[in-house]
Amino acid sequence: MSRRGENIRKRKDGRWEGRYSAFEPHSQKNVVRSIYAKSYSEVKEKLSAAKMDTQSMSKRQKCAGNVLFYLVADEWLATVENTKKHATFIKYRFIYQKHIKKKMENLVLARINEDILSQIFQDDNNEALSDSLQKSISCVMNQILSYAALNYHTEKIKYSNQRPKTGNKPVEILSQTEQTRLLHHLYDGMDVFKLGIVICISTGLRLGEICALKWQDIDLERKLLYVNSTVQRITMDGKKTRTVLLEGEPKSVYSKREIPLSDELVKLILPYYKGEGKYMLHRNKPLDPRTYQNKFQKYLQIADIGHKNFHSLRHTFATNCINSGADIKSLSEILGHSDVKITLNRYVHPSIETKRQHMNSLAAIYGQYLGQKRS
Repeated sequence: MSRRGENIRKRKDGRWEGRYSAFEPHSQKNVVRSIYAKSYSEVKEKLSAAKMDTQSMSKRQKCAGNVLFYLVADEWLATVENTKKHATFIKYRFIYQKHIKKKMENLVLARINEDILSQIFQDDNNEALSDSLQKSISCVMNQILSYAALNYHTEKIKYSNQRPKTGNKPVEILSQTEQTRLLHHLYDGMDVFKLGIVICISTGLRLGEICALKWQDIDLERKLLYVNSTVQRITMDGKKTRTVLLEGEPKSVYSKREIPLSDELVKLILPYYKGEGKYMLHRNKPLDPRTYQNKFQKYLQIADIGHKNFHSLRHTFATNCINSGADIKSLSEILGHSDVKITLNRYVHPSIETKRQHMNSLAAIYGQYLGQKRS
């Protein structure tokens, strides 16, 4: 039986309904919510739990008016540490401590709005901050603000940097002449380090992925290379050195992939296959990406090629694939992208020769039209 004041009743359909009042952050009003169950005791138990949750939420909201921003940011960082990759946590923490904390830490959470954020960060427009860094700052700020809105029921605010973009830097790829010079040098006196460069320009592997590549990730019988890990240098608390090498899973779930190996590449790998140690480049531990980047620069210098970032090998591979007629979907999966749009926008750079072929093909079509007309 229901009792007076419990707000529990039996419905005509046989179910029990319990009602309670809750504050709705979006409408800023108290609303009546219902809970249903098959029995009186079950709905009473559910109703009691719902009321406790509502009271806890209301207390938190009342406290939000006095909560300082840095406390919420610390809570959010703790959540990131427990749910994201360690490298992601380190990056977010650095961005917060370096570019956000001093400007925001003493602000009361409930008083923050878009105008205040604009005033606080307006000086950033005059600082020598790259577009990429500005984007990272916005990302961290918006995640903290979203966490505050969800857990403290503050107004939903979005921070956006309105500084005009300086534009992306031109993507570096090796020209056909540069590729010829580099490959001649790599094949002359081939060793495992030169082999690694050939693998990168032939498969699109990232620097961290080749440095963490293990012999067990290469299957010469099936002619497949498996990308299962990557390595990067990050800040680590409690260490004597400022940074340490950390091996972990690839950049994203899509980066964990399998790549077919050409017959030529299989022949090149075979003499070194499963040599000393666990890792291809550095025996029993991953190779430091900085070390391999330096080796790459020496190879370029000897081949009489100007400075190129290691990532240019990946762009060169993608460009060669497109120029040879590869479809975008296949290339996107080989590169480990989550969306073909990323491949199209960042990695597809048709050469002038390919563009000229397209123009000549178009001219040939027009020529056919003219021939038909004349006949």
